[in-house]
Formats: sequence, C-alpha cells, structure tokens
Amino acid sequence: MNLSILAYGNQILKQKCSNIIENTSEIQKLVTDMWETMENANGCGLASPQIGKSLQLFIIDSEIVFKNLDMEDQILYFGKDNKGIKETFINAKITHSSEETWEDYEGCLSIPGLSQKVKRPWEITIEYQNRDFTKHTKTFTGLTARIIQHEYDHTLGILYTDHLKPLTKKLMESKLKKIINGNVTVGYPMKFL
Repeated sequence: MNLSILAYGNQILKQKCSNIIENTSEIQKLVTDMWETMENANGCGLASPQIGKSLQLFIIDSEIVFKNLDMEDQILYFGKDNKGIKETFINAKITHSSEETWEDYEGCLSIPGLSQKVKRPWEITIEYQNRDFTKHTKTFTGLTARIIQHEYDHTLGILYTDHLKPLTKKLMESKLKKIINGNVTVGYPMKFL
C-alpha cells in the first residue's frame, strides 16, 4: 500500500522512536508498504516516522543511486568495490563514525523541493536487524553511509535541517513555512499540518 509521507512540521518527525520488540505480520506489512511508498516517491531512503509510525525502522536503496551515476561519479560517491545496497534496518545503532567527513547535498521526502549541504562521516559501522530480524554489524562508506545516517537520524527525531548553520536554516524559513502549510507541489501523497 502506498502511504502518505508526513510533511515537515509534524511533531512525530521530532520524536525519538521506540525499539521493535518482535517480528509480527504487522511489522512485515509495514516494511512492504514502506518499500512501495519510497519507490513511488522516487526516494532512496524512508524512515517509519515519515509515515507516522514512531518505530526504529528505516529502509534504504543506494543501489538505484549507484546505477544512475556515470563510472567516475560512482567511484567518487561510493568508493571502490561499493555498488550500493537495498536493505531494511530495524533497531539500528551506529557504533562508530570515521573522523574523515565530507559534505554533500541532502534532500528529504518530508521536505520536498529543498536540499542543502550537510557534513557527515565518510564511514560508519552500524548494528541492526534486517527484515528477517537477523542481527548484523556492518561498515558502510560514501553515499550509502550518508543515506543510512540521514534515515537513522529520523529515528532519533533529527532532520537534516537540524545539522545546518543557523543562517542557512534562517534563509530556508519561508520555504519551510510553505511546506508546513501545504503550499508545495509533490508527485506523491503527503500529509500536511
């Protein structure tokens, strides 16, 4: 089922999410619906608070981004031997972040039409359970790590705008107010305040 994505300004986007205790049919349906919703919106990541569920759950598809880049940019954004991933992250916890950082533009399905440069670690290590609730500890780099960090932030109640310098955020204020008020055109279902 294609779900509506909550727009910037909704308070659930600012809440820390709860752990998922067990693998239920409801959780599996939610994951399926999230994949359908993300693909319909042409996104590369989606966290459950964005569809109104305050749970430690997000999905990412950096494979699709990788495939749409030329070979030079694939190496630049992903590094060598990294072709992106399609993965479900449940009860994730970033356990290590590299000192090496990089800055690049980020957007968000809850903040349509806007993007800004955000500085993030190039490499992260994350513990999580996949869709089958199998535990993993993996290290990711480049754009895959960036997308994971962006979605992981959602489960902590943090938006990419929270990483911006005050002046940058101030300059975005009028556009953010338009999103809050629903004065924005999007190609996917959204819920506004």
